[in-house]
Amino acid sequence: MLRLFVLLLLLANAAFFSWSQGLLGAWGFAPVQQSEPQRLTQQIRPEAVRIIPSDEVRRVDVAGAAARPAECLQAGPLDDAQLAPLRTALASWPNGTWVLEPTVEPARWIVYMGRYPSTEALNKKKAELRYLGVSFQTPLNPALELGLSLGGFKSEEEAGEFRDGLVQRGVRTARVVVERAELRGQLLKLAAVDDTLRPRIEELRPALAGRALRACR
Repeated sequence: MLRLFVLLLLLANAAFFSWSQGLLGAWGFAPVQQSEPQRLTQQIRPEAVRIIPSDEVRRVDVAGAAARPAECLQAGPLDDAQLAPLRTALASWPNGTWVLEPTVEPARWIVYMGRYPSTEALNKKKAELRYLGVSFQTPLNPALELGLSLGGFKSEEEAGEFRDGLVQRGVRTARVVVERAELRGQLLKLAAVDDTLRPRIEELRPALAGRALRACR
């Protein structure tokens, strides 16, 4: 019985070896071919394929990561005195990359305390406001220093309502003043500032005369 088992095992191994080597292909018994030579005929310009070194791959990745999307920037209102030098600076910019359009920046009203005769008096008032839980900041208009802004508003009515609420909290000497008058002029809009145009923004800063470029609204 053992001899028969060994003989069958030897025959099975011999049969598997013959099948795996394709010796039984003439009788229709052979393993499936894993290579697909027909795909070679489907290749398009295989000679153009090249292996990219790892350092070049890293440079491409870094360049792609550094690219920033185009952004819209604007500055204004700009008065007539600023427009002439600005147009000169923009003369070499590509057509369609900038536009000037009329704009109005509304007046800004604040609830104001001051002016105080000294820094010491100003600091004393700040301490009192902190005790009452009232926030404050330095006015944007230098003419209102030494003083404090307790809040900015688009209309005198809104500022007055806020001041009345502060009275209920113990702030009794605040008043409503204009921090900035209404401004009319031209708005510069750079619709699509990309990596090509970003370095050229510095060309415009002297003509903008302190007007900051900010994201379009």
